[in-house]
Amino acid sequence: MVGKHDEPQMDPGEGAPTTDGAAAPAASEPSAEETTARLESERAELRDKLLRALADMENLRRRTEREIADTRAYAVTAFARDMLSVADNLRRAIETVPEHARKSGDSAVMGLIEGIELTERELAKTLERHGVRKLVPAGQKFDPNLHQAMFEAPHDSIAKGQVHTVVQPGYAIGERVLRPALVGISSGPPAAANDADGTPRPNGAVGSE
Repeated sequence: MVGKHDEPQMDPGEGAPTTDGAAAPAASEPSAEETTARLESERAELRDKLLRALADMENLRRRTEREIADTRAYAVTAFARDMLSVADNLRRAIETVPEHARKSGDSAVMGLIEGIELTERELAKTLERHGVRKLVPAGQKFDPNLHQAMFEAPHDSIAKGQVHTVVQPGYAIGERVLRPALVGISSGPPAAANDADGTPRPNGAVGSE
């Protein structure tokens, strides 16, 4: 017989829930505003990367086009520079023919002269077709990028700083100088070429600044 105080005892390990097995509370979901802000940030970052990539591609395209154009324009630079001595020799050959030989009427001499002149013209045309231009700057303002001054002398009709004599023509291809023109520069009219004390400056002497 079981007394009222003889109720079955509950095992301490049973019945009462414990915190060891309790489920962790679920993480809160981001709000719509937070999700929108995150997506906008990612979109802006991707857009920036895309614009940078497009800019890099455009710069590469332009640089490549410029390099191709330069290669085409200057491909014959070395060959053209070597041909300048040929042009010089043809001109010297023509200039060394005495005037009386030109006027002699000798068909052999005249034929030789005409042949040399024709060869010189054809060479000049060939160089021009490949972008090579001749620099003969008589009467032009002296340009140190294109001309090389050999001397300075007074001149009656050419202003100071302008070229009055071309000793040797120059040549350029595109924006590059193959050979500067060798020139003489005017120091102005003879009166202006005198020194401040009235002493005439010798021809060919370059005054100090």
